[in-house]
Formats: sequence, C-alpha cells, structure tokens
Amino acid sequence: MMKTVRIALDAMGGDFGPEVMLPGAAMALERGLDIAFLLFGDETLIKPYLAVHPALAAVSTLHHTNVAVRMDDKPSQALRSGRRISSMWLSIDAVKKNAADIAVSAGNTGALMAMAKTCLHTMPGVDRPAIAAIWPTIRGRTIVLDVGASIGADARHLVNLAIMGAAMARAVLDVERPTVGLLNIGSEEMKGVDDVKAASKLLREMALPHLDYVGFVEGGDIGRGTVDVVVTEGFSGNIALKTAEGTASQMGQYLREALSRDLMSKIGYFFARKGLAGLKAKMDPRNVNGGTFLGLDGVVIKSHGHSDVFGTSVAIEIAYRIARHELLGQIRGALAHSHETTSRPPDSQIAGGERPAALPKSAQLRMDS
Repeated sequence: MMKTVRIALDAMGGDFGPEVMLPGAAMALERGLDIAFLLFGDETLIKPYLAVHPALAAVSTLHHTNVAVRMDDKPSQALRSGRRISSMWLSIDAVKKNAADIAVSAGNTGALMAMAKTCLHTMPGVDRPAIAAIWPTIRGRTIVLDVGASIGADARHLVNLAIMGAAMARAVLDVERPTVGLLNIGSEEMKGVDDVKAASKLLREMALPHLDYVGFVEGGDIGRGTVDVVVTEGFSGNIALKTAEGTASQMGQYLREALSRDLMSKIGYFFARKGLAGLKAKMDPRNVNGGTFLGLDGVVIKSHGHSDVFGTSVAIEIAYRIARHELLGQIRGALAHSHETTSRPPDSQIAGGERPAALPKSAQLRMDS
C-alpha cells in the first residue's frame, strides 16, 4: 500500500492567497488524490475556507504565521525579513525536515527560488537548480528545462538537466524511457556553441539507460512534441516560454477578432463552437500550471501567481504525482550513475594500459557544490 503524499502548502502565496490556494487544494482532493496537507499561513484567513471545505480540513494540519512574502519583494529582502517565519519559508522547511514530501507555492518566483536554495541546498554534483515546465504540444506534453532559474550552462550542467528532465518525464508523463533533445539553432551536429556540442557528445557517449538522447532539436520542435524532454539553459528557455505564451495570446486575439468581424463570421462561429471549445481547452495554460524546481535536495512546485482555483489544483496534482513516483530518489540514482559513467575509462583503454582522454574543460564535473 502506497503512503499518503504530504504536501506543504504556502497558503498565502500568489496574488490571491487563501482565496485560491485552499479551494484549489479542495478541488485536488475531489480527484481522489491521497494527500495530507500542511497549511502555512494566517489562521484567521485560512479557517473560514476550511469551514466550507470539510474534506480539506479533515486531512490538513494548520501552522499559523502572519508573515507572508509579497509578490513585489526582492529575493534578498524576502530572505532577510521572512526567513524562518514566513509561510513560504516554513513550507520549504517542512520538506527539509521530512515533515512533508513536497512544497507548493504560488508566491514570488525569485524569493521562492532563493529560499529553496538556501534551505534545501543543491544535490551532490549539481551546481545550480533548474525550473522545469510542462509544455502542451501537438502530440501531448513535453518537459522543458531550464525555463529561467539561472543563465548560462556548461556541458555538465546540460547533462544534469537532461537526467533530471527525463526523471520528471517518467513521473509526470508516464514515459518509461523518455526521448531527450538539446535545444539548438539547428539539428546538424556542427551547429551551436561549444558547451551545447560538448553536452551532446557526452550524452551520446554515456548512453544512459533511462533516457534516449536523440540529438539537437530546434524551437519549432517544442510545440510539435518531437521529444519528451527539451534541454536548454535558463536564458533561452525563459525566452522560449514567454514567446510561446505571447504567441498563444496573440492567436487567441486574432481568432476572436475574426469570428466577430461580421454576421457571416458570427454564424460560422455558431457552427464551429464545439471545435473551438476543444481548441481553447488544449491551449489553456491552467492545464499545465506548475513549474518544478529540480536539482535541490527536496522538490518545490511553483504555481503561477495569477492562477485560479482550477490551475492551483493542477499544480497540486503535479506535486502529488512527482512525490508519488519518488522523483527525488530517481534523480539521485540517475545522477550517481552518470557521474560514475563519466569518471570510468572505457574498457579498451583499461586493457591497453592507456590513459583515458580528458573531458573538455566545460564538461568536467564540478565537485565543490
């Protein structure tokens, strides 16, 4: 029998706080998820929602604090003023203390990442954490990382992203051996910056058992769902994410204008409304709400600050699936295997008494993290 998933919920996070976070948690429970919540926030604001959601109250433990990180707080300011007493910090700290399996917050992204790094620290062999996003595609869904946790990446970091993204794809997308591609300016092997090419060489040579590295992919491949996991550094990943969001909004506006232009357009809309409703559902960002912080010694889910009740319930369900599949343990094992692979010389070189060729400087593992 599988254990109940313990979710630490920052009830005060986001633009709406308890007004959205608690009904969202209640909606997640309605899907039959076996969750116990640790709620962190102002009890005077939280208790009224527990009163109208008795099923949520029955599986929740309330931890009072009247300190909340504001959406406009700078990360350094949030660390100074809210450290150890804010609802955001306490929810992350519950994961560190093993009181919770995973934390969910809709709060300030910069502050959340700063607190998560300070409280949980990075895993052995990982220099920096990453934010992984679920991306709707023609074929279904794809994991894209990093979408903004840090700028720049050497080859070793890109390999770590591939390993962590593949583990998340197994947990969230139910893919046994996910296909992985490195985002590049072309699919040809000679294209791209040196670190990306070095990462590609490493991934081919390592032949990791739990992922299928297919090579370089381009920006258009993300929406087509060419691979299960797209790996890139945070600068380009964040631009890709914001561009996709803007394009979806732009196309929606074009469609609304076209369907309301004249009488015939309105008649056309009447006959096409079912198909258009299906299109709207596929493009609804709430269905993939929740960025996952990976590379830390604990997992944190970032729900969108503007998300409504439904979107919040989706982020909580993602957290549930990640914890249920023991993502953290999968990542630890896969990283350990990859580090062993890169540090072990090929059998032919051992037999011949030759020294193995050194990895490129950009691909060497940093062990001081």
